[in-house]
Amino acid sequence: MRRTPLAGVIAGLALVLAAAACGGGDDGGTGSGKSVDPATVSGTVTYWDTSDAAVEGPAFKELIAEFKTKYPKVNVNYVNVPFGEAQNKFKTAAQSGSGAPDVLRTEVGWMTEFASLGYLAPLDGTYALENAGDFLPAPAGSAKYNGKTWGVPQVTDSLGLLYNKDLLKKAGHDAPPKTVAELKQYALDVKSKTGKTGLTLNVDAYFLLPFIYGEGGDLVDAANKKITINSPQSVAGLTVVTDLMESGAAPKPAITDSYTAAITALKEGKTAMIYNGPWSATDALKGSAFKDRANLGVAPVPAGTAKAAAPTGGHDYTVYAGSKNLDASYAFVRFMSSTAGQAKIAAKLGLLPTRTSAYSVPEVKNSELVNTWKPIVDTAVPRAWIPEGGQLFEPLVQAYQGMVSGNTDAAGAAKTVDGKYRAILKGWS
Repeated sequence: MRRTPLAGVIAGLALVLAAAACGGGDDGGTGSGKSVDPATVSGTVTYWDTSDAAVEGPAFKELIAEFKTKYPKVNVNYVNVPFGEAQNKFKTAAQSGSGAPDVLRTEVGWMTEFASLGYLAPLDGTYALENAGDFLPAPAGSAKYNGKTWGVPQVTDSLGLLYNKDLLKKAGHDAPPKTVAELKQYALDVKSKTGKTGLTLNVDAYFLLPFIYGEGGDLVDAANKKITINSPQSVAGLTVVTDLMESGAAPKPAITDSYTAAITALKEGKTAMIYNGPWSATDALKGSAFKDRANLGVAPVPAGTAKAAAPTGGHDYTVYAGSKNLDASYAFVRFMSSTAGQAKIAAKLGLLPTRTSAYSVPEVKNSELVNTWKPIVDTAVPRAWIPEGGQLFEPLVQAYQGMVSGNTDAAGAAKTVDGKYRAILKGWS
């Protein structure tokens, strides 16, 4: 793997901007849809962006400004909607037929539910979908349902271990932990030798999955329509988390806003390790603990007794089925998902493109953050792309909160979630 300094994440950005300004293949003849003259497309596109408003939003706004230059007759109504609110907010608006955006940044787990409810416009054969064969298989798979394409992949991601190299070294470790057993011991060593927190957990269902996968478990077996959250393997994964808290390796985290608490603790040098994704690395580098950028380490999640594994994540651009501005929406999605557009975002934020061609752009190819995260994402575990997939996380996060507060143990949490899943997945065994 080619390595460059972390400063390379933004080095040479001018070249990427120049490529984007030239179109970057935005209108090439390899598209799935018809050729369109940008000067003739008109309308207003309301876009709900669910990215982090402070960290990621400015970069996407820059890309939107370039789109408006290329498509001068298209206005973009940019709205940043908090990620935690967007799923239900869109469903409510789409169901009522009032207030839904023309284009939504859709988490991959929401895709099939929205499509099954008839809220999304199919994109096969439209101008939105350019060179569909260029997309990586995993993100491309998330955008398909019932034989049709309902989204255009924006970014792909997974989870890894972000760590403070200096704190680990002071605790006697020159490399990150490779197993959960090592993770526990390294965290305890940090606590005893530096007085800092060794590991800070995030009370979120997505962040539980590496522990469940690591013991050979999963939430469901979609192929066989079987609920597996209450299997011995999945319970073992939840038990790993309770053991980390009970041992003192990871103090009990805040139940509310634990994501911000964890990344802030890492940035301020108060914790040595957290689980997080590619989107968080640029934010972490802004912290006082990483004035020397080389102090930030990124590694695969530690392995459980079965394997090391993290979930497939990411986002897609989707178009609302009831949009009155379909042509303008298709043009917006095409531009934002182009090779040049993805390369710009990757260079600016370290996010991973969904297009194979973007990885050949020098600023992406030479980015240490991209090169570090790409193998992790390539081996990520696909989630269940089922209409009910977007409903599986809320029961799990509630159970996680119960484990943290001491109201239930791992076995009780798994049993409770199993019951809630059976109400959602009717007819599954």
